[in-house]
Amino acid sequence: MYKYIVHGGYPVKGKIKPCGNKNAALPCLAATLLTDETIVLKNIPELEDVHVMISILKDLGSEVERISGNEYRIRTSDIKRNDIPLDAAKKIRASILFAGPLLARIGKVILPPPGGDVIGRRRLDTHFLALKELGAQITIDGQFVFQADKLTGKEIFLDAASVTATENAIMAAVLADGDTTLLNAATEPHVQDLCRMLNKMGANISGSGSNILHIKGVKRLSGTEMTIGSDYMEVGSFIGLAAVTRGELEIVDAAPEHHRMTRIAFGKLGISWETSGQTIKVYAKQDLKVVPDIGGMIPKIDDAPWPGFPTDLISIALVVATQVEGTILLHEKMFESRMFYVDKLISMGAKIVLCDPHRAVIVGPSRLQGSEMISPDVRAGMAMLIAALCAEGESTIHNVYQIERGYENIAARLRALGARIERVSER
Repeated sequence: MYKYIVHGGYPVKGKIKPCGNKNAALPCLAATLLTDETIVLKNIPELEDVHVMISILKDLGSEVERISGNEYRIRTSDIKRNDIPLDAAKKIRASILFAGPLLARIGKVILPPPGGDVIGRRRLDTHFLALKELGAQITIDGQFVFQADKLTGKEIFLDAASVTATENAIMAAVLADGDTTLLNAATEPHVQDLCRMLNKMGANISGSGSNILHIKGVKRLSGTEMTIGSDYMEVGSFIGLAAVTRGELEIVDAAPEHHRMTRIAFGKLGISWETSGQTIKVYAKQDLKVVPDIGGMIPKIDDAPWPGFPTDLISIALVVATQVEGTILLHEKMFESRMFYVDKLISMGAKIVLCDPHRAVIVGPSRLQGSEMISPDVRAGMAMLIAALCAEGESTIHNVYQIERGYENIAARLRALGARIERVSER
């Protein structure tokens, strides 16, 4: 186990490139099971969640070769087992993503309840709804057993725009008999990456990027090469970090088209940036003043399914708001435990009223003082790290495993930008 020792108050400066999107890499790894031919995946982030997914692939019979730092060659000629190992499944939420491709390839999968961040109730009902509509029988008795003699395309209205349920449904439907229409589908960039990869493999998916997907089932899929897109969560985190440390960053390969709503939300905090091609430039001179709504009303930042403001950036926006002059309301609609780390920010000197599990009022700016913290999940952990980097004095962050599940080699990358951060072993 490791911890971070952080000395705050130093502006970051320089150029940084976001890693590949973890939330695209995980379903694309699962989708390699849909063919017996070779898949090459590029720009895969080196994260613990990715390593767990790869370990599951190997247990299932996949041959996995790491070609270079972020590039893998995967081939699954035969699937040797239909059950997901318990120890691996409970480590990550993404283990549920093996349900769709294994149903499509071999007709059965036994899956222990998936793990992942403890940020509130994370229902699986939408997965069951979609897979049942395609013809799966599902038994629940301490674990989930999915079986199907044949999958048949159908019009399916998802009861929630769940990202992973949409991805599972897509992976099951591409090899189903007939046509499938997914209504109220998730539209996030990582869902689009999965559709792009599957189409390169020979699938017939249209409507990617919208909430209505049309999938014409095919008999088989072939091998391909796929480059994972940039992680827009990293980009949003770096924008927030530059602003609160009064730093200047050039974020390359940032896919600015993914940050239209982020620009609007951060704009309410007085933060702006310039774009040039695929580069986002955040300058040191930021207003950092809350921009009131018309009539002088207190503005609100709230999350929503894509293309709304991403729920995973709410934690980042909350920390940024503590350094901004004015009052703002943050409304996290999706997870009831996402904001439970704010007590630590309050102990650091932040002026925050936690109205209920979903809403917080922040009054800034506040001079944060270094503190000792424990990272509860990926996004709250990164938010704590940003708070430590703009605070006065020294902070210690424990359980950084939770941060490193979502941010590759983050301590070294931030150190290269001038941040005072050390990754040391816990004793």
